Amino acid sequence: MLLPTALPVERRYGAVAQALHWITAALVAAVLPLAWVAASLARDAPAKGTYFTLHKSVGITIFALVVGRIVWRMLRPAPPDPATPRGLALLARVNHWLLYAIFLIMPVSGYLLSAFRGRATPYFWLFDIPGLPKNDALHEVFESVHLVGQWAVYALVILHVAGTVWHVAIRKDGVHERMLPAQAPR
Repeated sequence: MLLPTALPVERRYGAVAQALHWITAALVAAVLPLAWVAASLARDAPAKGTYFTLHKSVGITIFALVVGRIVWRMLRPAPPDPATPRGLALLARVNHWLLYAIFLIMPVSGYLLSAFRGRATPYFWLFDIPGLPKNDALHEVFESVHLVGQWAVYALVILHVAGTVWHVAIRKDGVHERMLPAQAPR
């Protein structure tokens, strides 16, 4: 059995929440470069479609994981907030919920910008999510939402990471341990 080193178990997120967090983080770290590479390729480059299929598939997976995270969070509330100044604790909570929101908005807007081109969206070459009747005006709307959302992702992830660094390097309060598995004493 693993025992906590600094934080008691009841002040940590459970194993499911931790796994959902770290899998989502890894997929977010993958989805962004997939889009950058796909967008940088020439329109007729053979690999362009492969990169966009991977980008879309990872985005859909992020959507499913975030839905799972929200449901799990409703079933298993977050551990109590650490002794953090009230305003900063509120900022952290708002940032977390905005991250959930943007990680839901981005896959939906990405799907809709493709769907309103009349295109199906493949999911890892396993199956296709059908497109919708072609509508250039709606395609443009969702393309704009997706592009603006990209900057929101950058800002929110940077704020989340900066908060973690602040807790680790400045406050040294062990808050980051809430999202790490408990370790056996040495």
